[in-house]
Amino acid sequence: MLRGSRVPMVVLVLTLLAAACGQNGDQVQVGETQAQGEQQPGRVLQTVQERGTLNCGVNDSVPGFGFVDEEGNFSGFDIDFCRVIAAAVLGDAEAVSFTPLTAQQRFTALQTGEIDVLVRNTTWTATRDGSEGGAFAVTTYYDGQGMMVRADSPAQTLEDLDGATVCVLSGTTTELNLETNFAARGLDYTPASFEDNETLQQAFEQGQCDAWTSDKSQLAGVRSDWPEGPEALRILDVTMSKEPLGPAVRDGDPDWFDAVNWAMIATMQAEEFGIDSTNVDQRRDQADDPDVRNFLGDLDAGLGLPSDFAYQVVSQVGNYGEIYERNVGSEGIGLERCPSPEACLNELWNEGGLHYPPPYR
Repeated sequence: MLRGSRVPMVVLVLTLLAAACGQNGDQVQVGETQAQGEQQPGRVLQTVQERGTLNCGVNDSVPGFGFVDEEGNFSGFDIDFCRVIAAAVLGDAEAVSFTPLTAQQRFTALQTGEIDVLVRNTTWTATRDGSEGGAFAVTTYYDGQGMMVRADSPAQTLEDLDGATVCVLSGTTTELNLETNFAARGLDYTPASFEDNETLQQAFEQGQCDAWTSDKSQLAGVRSDWPEGPEALRILDVTMSKEPLGPAVRDGDPDWFDAVNWAMIATMQAEEFGIDSTNVDQRRDQADDPDVRNFLGDLDAGLGLPSDFAYQVVSQVGNYGEIYERNVGSEGIGLERCPSPEACLNELWNEGGLHYPPPYR
């Protein structure tokens, strides 16, 4: 009898506690935060649409990918993909609030809801997909880790860096790849770890490091904007890892994941169809291909996005090829999409690359 009588007592206590929590300042503050359109677990898509602005976590110091230009504007490949998501979800590529993050800050910002999506030259790995709580959408840039030295350095291979001091960003896969590559070759080295690119670059300029390791794309971006000119630096002909880079969202929200994923895919599918920002209106008005009509607005695929989301993406930001060329390619930092027949990873599948958009039907 006594044991059974404890259940309603527990319920009563919990009810009183819940009522008290509803009256304290902290609980009211949470309610107010949600009312202001902050991210709520499981409904980020709706939150972003109600807020009218996308909160995108980015880099601000890597030319070609994520940086702040002389006018104070965010520019780069990853920045444009933030705009792609905003165009798809909100119909406005400029409705983006950019949040600069260091490598160590980025997953905390994603997990806490400070940002809606992370588009910051971030490698898709098992640990980040698992214990870091990220869910990675389609890869937008296939990269590999490299090593950069001064042009007058005698180093031509990793073996030539035995005993060297190597600059590296902390909190990155780059640190781990550096350790495993040098250990596998039986090489000694001293890591000089830095939290952000600015302090790392200062250390490299001051001669504190013999070499600088990072994703090859990032090294190429830094080299293109080097104070003494690109010819002052040299990137070794070595690839130390696989680095599939792309946007990440928080685990547990399939609707938001689908929205971000298909926004990325739209840029690749547009290029495959031969649709770009200069002809998208004509293609939409004159399309006799049902797949193209579906892609540009005739089909609602149930993704929670407007049926013309792909049209908005291409008309406002461009297809994948346009985004690549103006930021990374000939108009940007000069990285060819297909530098050799064996290295065409960032081309479309029908051009020998790895970008293979699934059908939109």
